[in-house]
Amino acid sequence: MSRILYLFLVFALFSQTSKAQESLSLAGEWEVAFDIDDAGSHRMLKRRMPHKIQLPGTTDQAGLGDSLTTKPALNRASLYQLARKHRFVGTAWYRRKITIPENWKGKRIEMNLERVLWQSRVFVDEQEATHQQESLTTPHRYDLTKLLTPGTHTILVRINNTRQYDITYQNLAHAYTDGTQTIWNGVLGEMSLTAQDPISIQHVRTDPDGKSKSVEVKLTFENTTGAEQQGTLKLTAYLNGKSLPVKEESIRVKPGQAVVNVNYGLSSNFSLWDEFSPSVYHLKAEFESKGIAAKSEAETTFGVRNLSNENSVLHINGRRLFLRGTLESAIFPLLGHPPVEKSGWLKVFETARNYGLNHIRFHSYCPPKAAFEVADSLGFYLQVELPMWSLQVGEDPKADAFIVAEADRIGREYGNHPSFCFWSMGNELEGRFDFLNTLVARLKKDDSRHLYATTTYSFQAPHGSWPEPTDDFFITQQTKLGWLRGQGIFNQKSPSFKEDYTSSLTGLPVPLVTHEVGQYAVYPNIQEIGKYTGVLVPNNLIAIREDLKKKELLPYADSFVKSSGKLAAILYKEELERLLRTKGASGIQLLDLHDFPGQGTADIGLLDAFWDSKGILSAEEFRQFCSAIVPLLRFDKAVYTNQETFKATAELANFGASALKNVVPQWTLTDDSGKQIAGGNLKTTAVEVGNGHVLGEISLKLSSLKKATRLTLTLSLKGMPVKNAWHIWVYPEKLPETKTNVVFTQSLQEALGALEEGKTVLLNPDYKQLKGIEGKFLPVFWSPVHFPEQAGAMGLLCDPKHAAFSLFPTDYHTNWQWWELATKSVAIVLPDNNISPIVRSIDNFANNRHLANIFEANVGKGKLLVCSFDISNDLRSRPVARQLRYSLLEYMKTSEFRPKAELTSAALQDILVGKEKK
Repeated sequence: MSRILYLFLVFALFSQTSKAQESLSLAGEWEVAFDIDDAGSHRMLKRRMPHKIQLPGTTDQAGLGDSLTTKPALNRASLYQLARKHRFVGTAWYRRKITIPENWKGKRIEMNLERVLWQSRVFVDEQEATHQQESLTTPHRYDLTKLLTPGTHTILVRINNTRQYDITYQNLAHAYTDGTQTIWNGVLGEMSLTAQDPISIQHVRTDPDGKSKSVEVKLTFENTTGAEQQGTLKLTAYLNGKSLPVKEESIRVKPGQAVVNVNYGLSSNFSLWDEFSPSVYHLKAEFESKGIAAKSEAETTFGVRNLSNENSVLHINGRRLFLRGTLESAIFPLLGHPPVEKSGWLKVFETARNYGLNHIRFHSYCPPKAAFEVADSLGFYLQVELPMWSLQVGEDPKADAFIVAEADRIGREYGNHPSFCFWSMGNELEGRFDFLNTLVARLKKDDSRHLYATTTYSFQAPHGSWPEPTDDFFITQQTKLGWLRGQGIFNQKSPSFKEDYTSSLTGLPVPLVTHEVGQYAVYPNIQEIGKYTGVLVPNNLIAIREDLKKKELLPYADSFVKSSGKLAAILYKEELERLLRTKGASGIQLLDLHDFPGQGTADIGLLDAFWDSKGILSAEEFRQFCSAIVPLLRFDKAVYTNQETFKATAELANFGASALKNVVPQWTLTDDSGKQIAGGNLKTTAVEVGNGHVLGEISLKLSSLKKATRLTLTLSLKGMPVKNAWHIWVYPEKLPETKTNVVFTQSLQEALGALEEGKTVLLNPDYKQLKGIEGKFLPVFWSPVHFPEQAGAMGLLCDPKHAAFSLFPTDYHTNWQWWELATKSVAIVLPDNNISPIVRSIDNFANNRHLANIFEANVGKGKLLVCSFDISNDLRSRPVARQLRYSLLEYMKTSEFRPKAELTSAALQDILVGKEKK
């Protein structure tokens, strides 16, 4: 039996209703009406309700609400986020009749609604039950004992999903937003009535302690008898279906709400919980009164783990912990809300694990219990956040009171889960940090099972640059000592692969986790359109597809995805490796492994919004640089000449389950044909858990390489499925003199004159004077719709087999050797698709212009090739530019240089500099 199937059977066993309490499901057909005049329950009880709905479910899923009327278009309205087929934000009334059985007489009856979007009220036969409930993240529960007697009753549930408090900036917090999940109305998950005896267990809290080999069990009872009652409490823990010793003792339960604390001992060989051994214990509590007929049972789960921030780095069970994480922002395009069944989360966590991750951050929301259950079983370290993304924290007493209460509810509802490791008060918070510090201090005092952070980064200086007094760990993009993400470095500094961020961590008092690393835009995949069979419509993708079709770019759509995705992948690789090379770092939170379809169609993932691969990089390839054990290299640069010596230091980051003995590092250097240029073994060694472990030095003279070559260096561990690989490019220091009648010029006027004479011209204008889009190595950040002020391109696209590259090895996409060419260039805007570029810049999807860096055409009597990369200046110190120029000139000498497009001199001038310039 597979582990996953076994765990689901165990979960099913412990989710059954006990004989001590009876349950009545409320799932099924309900009547529903939208309340446009805020009718009272007395009116809604008798009013005809025009619609039917299946609950649990949402009005979106029932096809109720305002129908979608906007059409796909290349504008902000269409491109900003997915569109709801049906949208309702307001008050809705849900009604049905129920029959209470005779044997429920005298029992305490509770109604449970697992997930409601914001506020609910419950009425039974026009009488309101207790006070209204309001939570974005935890169940709404109602005591209906006084209102439900044996017989038939009408239940009314009033749900208001309008914004209640100012806790979310522009409705961006993912607990309440149309940007990812929808602002849905309805009920999700368990809907039930439960009958309980006069003395019942309402809640069980577990505080495991590995040092004492025991669990402090705190049981909250509800005693409605009016007097103290004596009874027998029996506790039984199970691991993998096997029972541990039973603890039985006599207890006294005070009237009303009463708390009983019991210490439950574990066996001496108890199992710890972590990513390598996710041992989940199940605890069953049984109570039987001696004085009256009352029985009660309750069950929960827990894991024994020791999570700490010792020496300013994360530890789990005494071993160094490095978080390899991504975000989950309630992105479920078919449902429009997070799933409430374990099956809906299994794909998320299993895919994340397959890509080498051990950590997921829930951005500005807390997931349902099903997510915790699956994460528990697979050993994931979760970061939960309060439903808050506010710039005015602590400035609205009502909002503050809600947040404090919501924090209490989250801790009570989900705190037992061992996967609930990290707890942040919200995303990029601003406002009063004294409020946040007070809140964290209060939570820490009550519950030490988690590590806490006041905020997941902040743009409010100086708070985002150094930890707060109550922080147990610190999530940031930069400290007061320096930057911690490649985005702040990659475009400004030539590629170097020896860097880390150690200097930015000096003196940091708590562990550091980097915030939202990546955000490299990948061109949207229009092939996903057919996947949207649920409540959301991809108007954004449809609009992009139609624009590509209109501009005759549709055949390039898949290439745009793959090429921009490859660039994102190499950037994510270096991002991860820089953190893994940083000895004091404790983790990285990527943004994102999968797409974020909101906030301007932020398709920044190697996986789509459904957690499916885009075919950019396989899970196996991704795990080479994102797993528990990762070989690393430190070397100076990506580009060399054959007069240089390649030198590298081999390292190993070992965040596995234990130290490694007799490690034999192996390295090979191969060319693109697979021929091995060099290789060997480094010294056998032992590697403790942690990073910064040097394996040895690699040194190789490159003089044997006579032509431009791309090489792949692979570092592996003998006998282990562990390897990593890097590319370097080697160019001849000296090139043969090119004998050609090709006119090479930077002057447009000189080029036009030569073309009129029927000559062949390679025109390389000064890119600073060209009309077009500023050249960059990095692609668009996040989204060109959300951040429209940024430069436009998303990487390069070319055919590496084109004759122009016969002496210039390249991929079809941007790689590190293109860095100094890309940063010294302009992408030229072509008027249409009549010219097929040799090197195309992929425009952002908000514009879809025809962009070119190298193109050819017949002009007048001559033949022209235009290159907008700088291949004219400082060629002695720029081997890539020198080699590209040489390869283009050699190509233009051959019969394969046969431009098909036709341009007039005037058209060429307009393309390059505009009609007004000469």
